[in-house]
Order: sequence, then C-alpha cells, then structure tokens
Amino acid sequence: MSAELALTFRPDTHLTEVMRLRVQSLQQRGQRGQDGERLLGPNEAVYRLDFPGQALGFSRWSAGPVQAGRLSITATSQLWTPDLTNLMTRQLLEPVGVFWRAPGDSGDAPVRCYEADAHELGERIAESARVRKVMYFLFAFADGCGPQAVDCSITFTVDR
Repeated sequence: MSAELALTFRPDTHLTEVMRLRVQSLQQRGQRGQDGERLLGPNEAVYRLDFPGQALGFSRWSAGPVQAGRLSITATSQLWTPDLTNLMTRQLLEPVGVFWRAPGDSGDAPVRCYEADAHELGERIAESARVRKVMYFLFAFADGCGPQAVDCSITFTVDR
C-alpha cells in the first residue's frame, strides 16, 4: 500500500546569508570566486528539503509563483557539504525546474512549467532521498517573483 507525503521547501536563511557574505567579501577585495565556484546571485536564495524517510517515489509538484513571475529550482548534489566547501558548478544537478505565471494569468490558472524537466528533477530528488536526509536547492526568482510570493512543495509516494 502506498501513501502520499507532501514536503515543503523551506528557506535556509543562514546558508543564504553565508553565501551572500562570500560574494560581498570577494567584491570588497576585488577578487573573483575559485575556478568553477557558483556564487549566489542577488535574485537567488538557498532552500532545503528534509526527508523523513528514504523509500520515496516522485508523484507531483505543487510549485511556483502565486503571482506573475518565474521560479527556477536547481538541485545540488550530495557531494556539496555547505558547512565545509564552497558551491561549485559541477555540484549542480540538471535539469532545472522552471515554473511560471504569465502577467495575464488568473489567480486560479495552473502554474506553467516545462513538464519533462520538472518530472525528471522530481525523480532525481526522490533518488537522492535514498541516501540523504537533507537536500539543498538554489531558487532563482525573476520577472516580478520573489520569496514572499512563492508556494513550493513536492509530493512523494511512500511504500509501507
């Protein structure tokens, strides 16, 4: 028998602040990041997903802006340990999940996305849950979307 489990992406304000301070420190010294380092952009934030168990199968997304705008979700690999290393581009997983609402969309219109990419990203997250308790994501906000205007969760099936 399978049950469903919906997990909400939570902002990791501490990690976002640490990554912003890294960018600020480099700018103040007139330096660049390491070769291949992925620096946090001004329109980005770090979010996390905590897994209560490892036997998860991807079911569906409930993600995107609640108003007009665009949200891009990039997952990080299990090789990134944020407390020990800087984020490198090779630690970002493909594909990126892109969700959006057009300016003319009504409030009850479904959020649009690139379905194949969103599904593949969901499957990769479920695979990662088998070996991880927490996973980190970069949320990029564009076209009028911001953290306060995003509702994002992912639903898994749980085998019992």
